[in-house]
Amino acid sequence: MMSVKQLKGSVTHAIHGVIVVFRSEQSFRIQVVAAALALIASVFFHITSNEFIVVILLIGAVLTLEMINSVFERIVDVFKPRIHPIVKEIKDIMAAAVLITSLIALLVGIEIFDGYLAALVLG
Repeated sequence: MMSVKQLKGSVTHAIHGVIVVFRSEQSFRIQVVAAALALIASVFFHITSNEFIVVILLIGAVLTLEMINSVFERIVDVFKPRIHPIVKEIKDIMAAAVLITSLIALLVGIEIFDGYLAALVLG
């Protein structure tokens, strides 16, 4: 069983990981801003509980996948020089995974907020 001290250490390391990615990855910072805007819109429009769950899950998916992408980039940079074609392919594939997840999140977000925005604009 994990002690409170071990749990605190684990949480501290995890928070440090978030800080490292936030400081070093511009795309992560942009995604954090987008996540904050989605959360603000969720509160402003009083979306349903189910819609809020979807928003939270998509935010978690995009941010987590961006962190995994950052890990892959660091790992392949250690094993192969940046110019190796396989390294480039790995980085491109991971970036594509983040892009696809982000686009799906955007489409779902548009679907969720479209009615709320229309009601706000049209009165």
